[in-house]
Amino acid sequence: MGDRFTRLMLGVLVILLTALVAQPYIDRVFFSGTPRPIEPRGSLADAERTAIEIFERASPSVVHVAARALAQSASRLDEEDSGVHSGTGFIWDNSRHIVTNSHVVAGTSEIVVRLASGDVVQAGRVGVAESYDLAVLRLGGARQLPSAINIGSSSDLKVGQWAFAIGTPFGLEQSLTTGVISALKRRLPTSAGRQIGNVIQTDAAINPGSSGGPLLDSAGRLIGVNTAIYSPSGANAGIGFAIPVDVVNRVVPELIRNGRVPTPGIGIVAANEAVAARLGAEGVVVVRTMPGSPAERAGLRGVDPNTGALGDVIVAVNGTPVHHLADLTDRLEQAGVGKTIELSIKRGNAARSLQMQVADISRQSS
Repeated sequence: MGDRFTRLMLGVLVILLTALVAQPYIDRVFFSGTPRPIEPRGSLADAERTAIEIFERASPSVVHVAARALAQSASRLDEEDSGVHSGTGFIWDNSRHIVTNSHVVAGTSEIVVRLASGDVVQAGRVGVAESYDLAVLRLGGARQLPSAINIGSSSDLKVGQWAFAIGTPFGLEQSLTTGVISALKRRLPTSAGRQIGNVIQTDAAINPGSSGGPLLDSAGRLIGVNTAIYSPSGANAGIGFAIPVDVVNRVVPELIRNGRVPTPGIGIVAANEAVAARLGAEGVVVVRTMPGSPAERAGLRGVDPNTGALGDVIVAVNGTPVHHLADLTDRLEQAGVGKTIELSIKRGNAARSLQMQVADISRQSS
């Protein structure tokens, strides 16, 4: 009885060991290559549907802009080619106008645009406004284009609301990034030596090549034109800037009509804010006035070149305080070229008022 039980247990053990050893081979023969069953997903989240709808509606109007010197071939859109400026743009209207950043096309004489369809089209420069980092191009040819992106407003934006950026980063095809409006009323210096006021800050990723692309709100409306990033490494660090659409909607039609935009000014060179802070000046410190400018004719004084004594400090325009150069340029743009303004200044310990006419300083410097 005991021997029979022992043989039975040994038989069971052999069978189990055989099954264990043979398991991988059995699986390979009977189950290899069998797809896993698909788990049905539920409905997309509201936020996902919003992002998808915005991209599907707006992306056909977003283009890749490449510009290079006239002596080089424009048949390729290779961003790694050292002669290429690469950026993004978008269709502005049904007259074939494209909006992008001025720095995307600066210093170039031949421009091509790659549409969302993949077609590559030659483009001509209509107008450039370096003071606002904006440029308008016009596409050649007669092909049908997608409709323009709807225009929103930047005057009622709130920190925390969603923001959607579409661009062609590093020359890649269209990419969507999402985030929020991180801050408002930032100041951004331009290559023309001025500052753009009321700039939008967003954490929606903006990488090199995305400059000139649209920044959209959750209704898919244009609220800004992506223009720059703040990053020690040169790649996205969560701080991007966009020119507010209210500025764009004023500057672009002017560029289309006249090829240029008047630059309202009074003809001064102002100290940077770090210098003003060191001097303890609350306002715009006048370093010098330009010859023949409204500021010179009105008697505005700059820093004394002989003694280094502080000159006039502009503290208000038409009774509205100014603390930074961007505040001053905003007030001058609101007044407009040809209008008379009243400057409140501090000269030493005395307060004074001067009246002068706003001029188009871009014509004076040309």
